[in-house]
Amino acid sequence: MMSRWPSPAKLNLFLYITGRRADGYHNLQTLFQFLDYGDEIAITPRSDGELRLVTPVDGVAQEDNLIIRAARLLLTEGRARGLVTASWGADIGVEKRLPMGGGLGGGSSNAATVLVALNQLWQCGFTTDELATFGLGLGADVPVFVRGHAAFAEGVGELLTPVDPPEKWYLVAHPGVSIPTPLIFNDPDLPRATPVRSIETLLNCEFGNDCEVIARKRFREVDAALSWLLEYAPSRLTGTGACVFAEFDTESAARRVLEQAPEWLQGFVARGMNISPLQHAISGHAELR
Repeated sequence: MMSRWPSPAKLNLFLYITGRRADGYHNLQTLFQFLDYGDEIAITPRSDGELRLVTPVDGVAQEDNLIIRAARLLLTEGRARGLVTASWGADIGVEKRLPMGGGLGGGSSNAATVLVALNQLWQCGFTTDELATFGLGLGADVPVFVRGHAAFAEGVGELLTPVDPPEKWYLVAHPGVSIPTPLIFNDPDLPRATPVRSIETLLNCEFGNDCEVIARKRFREVDAALSWLLEYAPSRLTGTGACVFAEFDTESAARRVLEQAPEWLQGFVARGMNISPLQHAISGHAELR
């Protein structure tokens, strides 16, 4: 029987780059919060050991897709520990709402939802810590989606401390471009020496994003979107972009601004959530068993 699982978006409420590592990656301090908006993953169990993505992505081979990589990783780990049989498999589909290259964590969220949902459906019994470790091998943002709690992140984004920032309403706008993360992190003008600060200090400072200056420099669409949003509310880039967001105290205030958006700017309104919609779904599924 097919089941459906939320794959929520995230926002980086702030993002600071505190240094470049010897391996070429960057040390960060960032604040993740989930949204009550995102993709949806549909899973239908199979009994022939096959894993299939029934909604392929143009230009991406199935075995390279994070969804299939996550499912195969869980299957491999489960078989190695005798937790699943060779006949278990699944058809997996995704209803995409989140843009690629938007800074909303769509691919990482998809991978995390597959790990968490299949662990539940196949009754593997892996702990959250184990699933987060698996997820880190797929991408630095996957563990926060697996754990499902808003978090202050350090390192490359894998060192997580649960926090509970205010759950505001957000207008999230997509300026119509896709930004590859390496393009931002490889830019020679990227700020890389923001001082390391405590979470207590950061939560009481005005929030910012060190990647924003590069995204605005390289993409006039991002610059135009932020310039427009800043007329109405505090606004900034999420992740490395391309999406930008403005925060509001009420849904109605956010929707009034969205109604005034220029035709070239697409957007949606969503509520910030400190507990991921996926965690609510897992709790509900467990209660039904």
